[in-house]
Amino acid sequence: MTELIPLGFAGILFLLTLLALRVPVALAMITTAVVGHIAIDLILPHFSLLAYFKQYKILIWSLFSNYYLSALPLFILMGSLASHSAVNTDLLNGFILLFRKFRSGVPIATIASCAGFGAVSGSSLATAATMTRIALQPLRQLNFPDHFSTGLLAAGGTLGILIPPSIVLVIYSVVVEVGIIDMFQAAIIPGIIAVASFSIVCLISSRKFHTPPQKPLKLNTHKTLKRFIPTIAVFALIIFGLAFGIFTPTPAAAFGTLCILALGTFRKDKHRLSIHKISLAVLDTSKTTAIIALILFGAETLKSFFSRTQLPQALAEWAAQSSYLHPLIIVALILFILIILGCALESLALVLIVVPFFWPTLVAINGGEYVSPSDAAFGLDTYNLKLWFGILALTVVELGLITPPVGLNVYVIHSLAKDVPLSSIFRGTLPFFCAEILRVALLLLFPSLSILIPSLL
Repeated sequence: MTELIPLGFAGILFLLTLLALRVPVALAMITTAVVGHIAIDLILPHFSLLAYFKQYKILIWSLFSNYYLSALPLFILMGSLASHSAVNTDLLNGFILLFRKFRSGVPIATIASCAGFGAVSGSSLATAATMTRIALQPLRQLNFPDHFSTGLLAAGGTLGILIPPSIVLVIYSVVVEVGIIDMFQAAIIPGIIAVASFSIVCLISSRKFHTPPQKPLKLNTHKTLKRFIPTIAVFALIIFGLAFGIFTPTPAAAFGTLCILALGTFRKDKHRLSIHKISLAVLDTSKTTAIIALILFGAETLKSFFSRTQLPQALAEWAAQSSYLHPLIIVALILFILIILGCALESLALVLIVVPFFWPTLVAINGGEYVSPSDAAFGLDTYNLKLWFGILALTVVELGLITPPVGLNVYVIHSLAKDVPLSSIFRGTLPFFCAEILRVALLLLFPSLSILIPSLL
């Protein structure tokens, strides 16, 4: 079967070409898989293409009958309802009130709000866009430079991926077959480190800016707390309930959706959830869920094609037999590739495309599928390896969204703040980029940070 390995490389080039031509990710994956299987049918006469395609109906059923995927549309609906009911504004105003005594209070409040809203929205791009609309003006009122403010918002948009109940964490758990609760628990310490490191950057950077504000921010304390406390309480219950295994993802998603729906319905301002807004939220959820389902199906078909070419297995064998490359160097190379690809692809699509491809290589260099921790290269069994690599991969995928010259979050910010040059936004992301690199290095060198809480609980 080694004659099919070049076909695997050709498939990668074909997929990247389709993506570069702006073909939708799901369609690009399915097209690559179908064309690839046709090519295999021409090379191997005994390979029955028709029989293989008949297996797709079994694949679709086995994929979408997964109970844990039932949490996905509920989490998406919760995020959509939160967006339509201005929960992001409630979070931001509440955190501003908490940190109002500090010069860096608004930047830190923005970071906290990005982390909270990003966790339920499931999209870094949507978080960056939404938070820019409501947070850029307060930052400007306090005379923070535009390069710092926009860089902060671009970087803050990347935080939600590691804060339960992150949609991408759910998808990763399903793809690599690891417990969703365990994955949420593994993300707790890295998520705390991420928010803390960005807050430290805000503290240090804010010391440079001593210009008096244009006008102080005025918030009605009673009104702000009345909206903030119930909202943060719902998020806290979901996050800690999931992280500590008090309830499973689907009931948590249903509970969160019901709470956000109730909070939005009983509002008495223009952000109240009307029947029209709820209908829009349901429609958005249907579209997003359908797109994710199609991407999942495309990822499975693509994975089967690459598996038949033996390319992932060949790379795994090469990595296992490589005596001149340390296992950590190989992992670092994989993470570097993810950062580069993350410049142009959303986190969910990239995880589904790349992680299954690199997973056999990681297992091989660790010592095999059934290796014990004492004999493993990273000191982790295969299950904990999934948790550790998942945290690393998702972190660097998000890092790609602020990496020049293509960082997608930066272009989203620029589309909303056209008066700020792209170069200034990229300059503003630099301190946060450096903080992220340090965090990745920390997680890479100390895998225990990712598996500590799952091991204890």
